[in-house]
Amino acid sequence: MTATVLEEPHAARVDDAVRAVRRTRKRGRTRSVLVAAGLLAAVVAMFALSLCVGDMVIPLPKVLATLTGGGDGGSQFVLLELRLPRALLAVLVGMGFGLSGAVFQSVLRNPLASPDVIGISSGASAVAITASLLFQVSGLALSASALVGSVAAGAAIYLLAWRQGVAGQRLVLIGVGFGTGLTSVVWYVMARSDTVDAQEAYLWLTGTLNGRSWGQVWPLLGVLAALVPLTALAARSLGPLQLGDDAAAGLGARVEPGRLALLGCATALAGVATAAAGPVNFVAFVAGPIARRLVPGRGAALPHAALTGALIVLVADFAAQHLLPVQLPVGIVTSIIGAPYLLLLLARANRGGTGG
Repeated sequence: MTATVLEEPHAARVDDAVRAVRRTRKRGRTRSVLVAAGLLAAVVAMFALSLCVGDMVIPLPKVLATLTGGGDGGSQFVLLELRLPRALLAVLVGMGFGLSGAVFQSVLRNPLASPDVIGISSGASAVAITASLLFQVSGLALSASALVGSVAAGAAIYLLAWRQGVAGQRLVLIGVGFGTGLTSVVWYVMARSDTVDAQEAYLWLTGTLNGRSWGQVWPLLGVLAALVPLTALAARSLGPLQLGDDAAAGLGARVEPGRLALLGCATALAGVATAAAGPVNFVAFVAGPIARRLVPGRGAALPHAALTGALIVLVADFAAQHLLPVQLPVGIVTSIIGAPYLLLLLARANRGGTGG
């Protein structure tokens, strides 16, 4: 009788704890869905605004009519040949960088671990600039060279950081040094090139959507259609990896294969985004942290990071075209956004005694 009386309060406490956990998880899922819906709505609204506003203002009803086959010749040319491919490219590039940065930061458990900081984008830039200025490569072949450069840089950094496994801090430090060396290669090639060609290369290096067309949209869309599902599949091992190698191994996760698959997908995502628009700085760096702050406790928040990246590039490109005294490449605007965040992050690290 006494044992039964003692067991009932214990069982009640267990049930209360289980219900509390379920309520917390439900609130987390609800917030995640609502935030994703809000980000998607913001991306759609910004996308529509990008199609409407310009030297020729086109009302939204006319935009919708033109996109569905109506409209006059002028609106069809402006929308279908100029604004639509640029806006679509902004979304795809932002998604690629945002998703890549979130994967890198989550796998390596380091907020500095984004492709533009650890040398991945520098690898794409070095090979693309060398191919363009020294071998006159252009078009799809130039985009392929940027992708090859990012993958080669990622592989080299991974191998250099390998010491019976890969530690995030070591990989970041090696990546920063490796990226600095590759940047020196870029400037050396540009210094030896014709002035006009070097100016065009410099514009690409800032990250730009100017002059982009369907020729850049379709290859990027096709590659992302393959890479995003692969990243989602590889991300199934991301949860255990975020707990650390020992804990992940204890849970039965294959640590190095899982990490390598995720880093490979993230490297390819950064490479194809760089190939399409150049190294648009700081999008990968800030998209993940913003997404994780919007949905705390939801891990890497990869879908939210992709949507955040798309929104950042759309807003930055709109500002670069219409809100500043002169039109600027989108990469300059994203650098204005990202540089203060980098300084804030370093200042916090120093206050916490981890900045070195």
